[in-house]
Amino acid sequence: MKSHNVQKLEAITPGTLIVGVDIAKKTQWARFVDYRGLELREVLKFKNHKNG
Repeated sequence: MKSHNVQKLEAITPGTLIVGVDIAKKTQWARFVDYRGLELREVLKFKNHKNG
């Protein structure tokens, strides 16, 4: 039986968008990468309020 981590890695296909979000008190940061780990755009910065 494959480990849970291996199963998760195998689920990543060329059509997969990976979004990592760093959640903080005032400002959040998000990074977008493809299945190879290549960054797709600049880091997105947004505020922690309704309009952010």
